[in-house]
Amino acid sequence: MDHTPERQPFARKLFVWFQLVIGYGLIECALWSPRITIRNRWALVAAIVIVIFFLLDRPSIRRMGLGLPSTLGASVVLAISFAAAIVMIFFVQSIGGQIAPLPTWTTLFRSSGYVIWALLQELLLQSFFFTRCEDLFGTSGAVWVAATLFAAAHLPNLILTTLALVGGLFFCEMFRRYRSIYPIGIVHALLGLTVAITMPDSLLHHMRAGIGFLQY
Repeated sequence: MDHTPERQPFARKLFVWFQLVIGYGLIECALWSPRITIRNRWALVAAIVIVIFFLLDRPSIRRMGLGLPSTLGASVVLAISFAAAIVMIFFVQSIGGQIAPLPTWTTLFRSSGYVIWALLQELLLQSFFFTRCEDLFGTSGAVWVAATLFAAAHLPNLILTTLALVGGLFFCEMFRRYRSIYPIGIVHALLGLTVAITMPDSLLHHMRAGIGFLQY
């Protein structure tokens, strides 16, 4: 399928807009519902609906970024991310900040769980939102639109929103170039854990977004 925006049939564009609005709306419901039980229900509904959209679209493994990455792609993504993590740590130390020991929530078990969560976020960001933005705005435009949606989902946590915008632009550009979510997911987890140990939880609120940030 040609993903040049102007060549997409009108009905296809309409259906893509529908998927974007419904998918993002359900995620926002999961982020902003007042009680955790309701948020979990909305999250389940969002997951089911997005899976249905995947099944209706029947995208290729390549389009979803589920194929194995090229050696070059993985090397570039990982090298940049490790460099960014090291720079972040040295910057915090240089301004007199302290690198926090890993708190209880980032024990080895939970850190491993965060890697899985990061991969799931990249599946959602890249395989679902980026590919649909690609249909509407082209590949270059999709980088900016998908990254903006990703960042906005982290509101009202302004620090995390800002970092998510910068990170989202990097993640989406790497996906556009190398088309694999696996190295990006690892990078996402690495940078997320780096943020967690270099910034005080009093500001990050346990890296929560939505109403969870306000209820912390």
